[in-house]
Amino acid sequence: MSKRFLRESASNLRVVIEHSCRSENMINPVYLTYLGITSGLYTAGLPYALLYSRLSGRYRRSIYQRMGISPQPVAALTGRTPRIWLHAVSMGEITAAIPVIEALQSTIPNAGIVLSVSTEHGYDLARSRLPSDIVCIYAPVDFILSIRNAFRNIQPDIMVFVETELWPNWLMTAHHMGICTAVINGRISERAFRRYSRIRPLMKPVLNVIDAFSMIQNTDAQRILAIGADADRISVNGNAKYDLLIRHTDDSRIAPAMQRLFALNDHSPVFLAGSTRQSEEDIILDVYQKISPYVPGMLLIIAPRHTERCSAIQRRIATRGLKYQLRTELERTPRTAPIVILNTMGELQAAYSIATVVFCGGSLAPLGGQNILEPAAWGKPVLYGPSMTDFMDAKNLLEASGGGIEVENGAALAEKVQLFLTRPDHTRLIGNRARKAVEMNQGAARKHADIICSVLSMGKAHPKH
Repeated sequence: MSKRFLRESASNLRVVIEHSCRSENMINPVYLTYLGITSGLYTAGLPYALLYSRLSGRYRRSIYQRMGISPQPVAALTGRTPRIWLHAVSMGEITAAIPVIEALQSTIPNAGIVLSVSTEHGYDLARSRLPSDIVCIYAPVDFILSIRNAFRNIQPDIMVFVETELWPNWLMTAHHMGICTAVINGRISERAFRRYSRIRPLMKPVLNVIDAFSMIQNTDAQRILAIGADADRISVNGNAKYDLLIRHTDDSRIAPAMQRLFALNDHSPVFLAGSTRQSEEDIILDVYQKISPYVPGMLLIIAPRHTERCSAIQRRIATRGLKYQLRTELERTPRTAPIVILNTMGELQAAYSIATVVFCGGSLAPLGGQNILEPAAWGKPVLYGPSMTDFMDAKNLLEASGGGIEVENGAALAEKVQLFLTRPDHTRLIGNRARKAVEMNQGAARKHADIICSVLSMGKAHPKH
């Protein structure tokens, strides 16, 4: 299969590029430069990627699908129409895609739906959360032949990108092959806006071929407009993640199971620091050491954004002479330590259920923040630092309700954590406000699904190739 793909790459790449150059809407020197560079890089690197995968065993689950070759999963689409392909990269984007997929299934029961992801963790999450009739695949790389192969195999009627996934070859090829395109749950962070603005000559022709932009909030709509999108194709429909968050917290089995695992009762004081990054663990440990003498039985849970940093966190805790356990140890050893490091993937949202107060990381470090709505949906007071540029819609929502509180530094964080750990009535009041804010903003998934249906009803003027 790999030899056949390499032969096709060598023989057809020139034809594809020449065809693209002659095509209307593709005669753009900046895009053609991008097309030439990516085609050269992928063609040159492909043999080495295949060899590495064969020798190391890595990416065997995904490498052929990344080349656009997806024979087994696509068979499940036979007889289903229309075919809707959604692409989501991060865990957060997959979380946003799931309620949209459910809304599409209720509206178009016979639709053939495909969700593509980029990582094995993402694939496992999608497969565990979605029904078996939804096809899950690994996303093809943004190489014109991989994209064309994938489109030929899947034959989608519409290609839907979740949040900020704007891949030039993917979008241009879809347009050229007569496939409708849409962006849903669209989010353009301040950092992404600066990045896209620098390459506006490339992005403008790419955005011009997208049929609809269903954005989260007005700021996102204004930013996508400034980058080059057509104002008539932009709408604001909220954040689909809200819909799934409330549903997840309604599972009455989660909190009791987590309490048993962490050896807690309903009144145990728990400070959970989620999605921490860089030097934030040092700040969290300073807070713990400052307030733990005043909060008997306090448990600190540290959940780093990237689990590979757990070893470094262990060293930091040990240097301070503090006792800790890893989450993975609790399955065979009862918790006795006052600090637990959450060294597993996909458990943070469930862990929020046992917290008394939550700090969301990436916000005291200048990294744009993390999703503060996950703990809010559990009815927890949420603290975060001043760096929340990637989640301003969530920040504004919680602060308007009084359920979210910004802390400037470690000292302010310690003050608020101690307040919430020692005043249960106040904690319940703020936590209820946080959950109410999420509850009152349900329904975005249905609106995004309606945009997809609207684009499908319009169709494309030229046939697929």
